[in-house]
Amino acid sequence: MAPKGAGEVAVAVTSAEGAVRGASGWLIPSSLLLLLFSAGLHATVLPEDRADVMYHRYDGGGVEVDGPSILVRKSIGHSLSLSANYYVDSISSASVDVVSTASAYTEERTETSLAMDYLHNKTLMSLAFTKSDESDYQAETGSFSISHDMFGDLTTVSLGYAVGNDDISRNGDDEFAVSVKRQNYRIGLSQILTKESILGINWETITDEGFLNNPYRSYRFLDPLSEKGFGYLPEKYPRTRTSNALALRLKYYLPYRAALSSEYRYFNDTWGISANNLEFAYSHPLEKDWVFDLRYRYYTQEAADFYSDLFSRQDEQNFLARDKELSSFHSHSFGGGVSYAFKPAGWGFIDRGSLNFSLDYIRFSYDDFRDLTHGGVVGGEPLYSFSAHVVKAYLSIWY
Repeated sequence: MAPKGAGEVAVAVTSAEGAVRGASGWLIPSSLLLLLFSAGLHATVLPEDRADVMYHRYDGGGVEVDGPSILVRKSIGHSLSLSANYYVDSISSASVDVVSTASAYTEERTETSLAMDYLHNKTLMSLAFTKSDESDYQAETGSFSISHDMFGDLTTVSLGYAVGNDDISRNGDDEFAVSVKRQNYRIGLSQILTKESILGINWETITDEGFLNNPYRSYRFLDPLSEKGFGYLPEKYPRTRTSNALALRLKYYLPYRAALSSEYRYFNDTWGISANNLEFAYSHPLEKDWVFDLRYRYYTQEAADFYSDLFSRQDEQNFLARDKELSSFHSHSFGGGVSYAFKPAGWGFIDRGSLNFSLDYIRFSYDDFRDLTHGGVVGGEPLYSFSAHVVKAYLSIWY
């Protein structure tokens, strides 16, 4: 089987590519991302009863990922809410690093989640369990979070913790079996500044321990005995990683029901990666049923200490990586969306619904990762860049 292409998907759908993407190149479960990378900008209340059916598609850099997601949430009384989610990724990859060292591949990832929210006065407590399954990667994650309103409901403080245990195998190698333990800590503050503006501040710390590289990926080194002038050997990563991220979010409501929002996020880790993410968005209502969104995001990242596109020799140092998502790169993302709200008559238990569609265009440019498919002098091949599109369409029903 070829090296995984899941990293490209992760960078396409998260707000800070290198920051949330697992070091091995595997996708982190979506429910864990929701816990760790969202800041609540609202009062503490139980989520509404609703059902969502979504189709998502990512296409870029030789990687295609698509599939459905179904979420159902139901309250029991006034204090308890239960939810279940089913999520599927069908992956087809012929990315530049795959075709450079192996052949294209296809596979499927399924994820199931169960969650519970309990509301007591102004305190909301949440428990969740997620299980993700691939042919060579099984992950289980448990999480707990708590949030509390204070100072006349103008301030919300939240804490979160998640722990995950992942089992990794390698297709075609029955003797390969390793594991990873992941822990995530979060603290957040949401503050209503004025009747028009809300500020959110989040801090996250993530610790990983175990086998953190992708078992299919290789690093490149100069080899004068090779016909190509270089050779490949399996990557070697540290067995521990700690990362920290600070996010600031500001939303301002305009008099005509529109809204402006912005976010800045800074990330660094013990591997030497540092990243900055800046986002702007504008939401505009039209009449009473339509909402249009526009957004822009800029992301930039510095490479890991042990990354190189081409090492001078075999085993040049203790740790060696050529995963392009650990390199220096930047991206620009432009996107938009439209939402239509409706209130059906005579649909029994259904109160209201909405149809939603969004499209994002992302341009990635790598500063020190080279495209070997175009040939050239060893170490002087063209720098790699590519574009991607992300489409999401979903139906939401409140009941």
